[in-house]
Amino acid sequence: MSIKSKIRTIPNHPVEGVMFRDIASLISDEDGLKETIKLLANKFEKNKNDFDFIVGVESRGFILGSALAFAINKGFIMIRKPGKLPGEVIAQEYQLEYGTDKIEIQADAFPKGSSILLVDDLIATGGTILAAISLIEKLKGNIFSTAFIVDLPDLGGSKKIKELGYSLHTLVEFEGE
Repeated sequence: MSIKSKIRTIPNHPVEGVMFRDIASLISDEDGLKETIKLLANKFEKNKNDFDFIVGVESRGFILGSALAFAINKGFIMIRKPGKLPGEVIAQEYQLEYGTDKIEIQADAFPKGSSILLVDDLIATGGTILAAISLIEKLKGNIFSTAFIVDLPDLGGSKKIKELGYSLHTLVEFEGE
């Protein structure tokens, strides 16, 4: 089965000229979801002693991250949009390919020095994941690796991640925007 064939493209969403790669069609397919998690689990199972937690970015990163955490017996931590997490939080603003946004993590989400596998559905310009990395590092966490279903290499996010020295793993890539 091809994971890529199960991801639909929606032209001009959320703005004109953007080709939105929608994983909803992949994860609504029971075989597609199982295969996605199996591929990621196979990649990270052998290194699971090298990281302490899986962190996912709202909202699609929750689906991927929590399923992967379950599959390889790790705890899961959420990075959310503002106002969604109780207790003390730290925030990070960032640029999207079509605007600006902000994300937050609980200040006590993990112990200092924890090693983190950071997951999300897609890497485009890298704004969201770089903001998530910043939050993790503010809490004195270390990035073991980043993982995504989709890479959009033409938008430069995966290149930024690699240039900063972070490990990156993706399952499929789509050329263009």
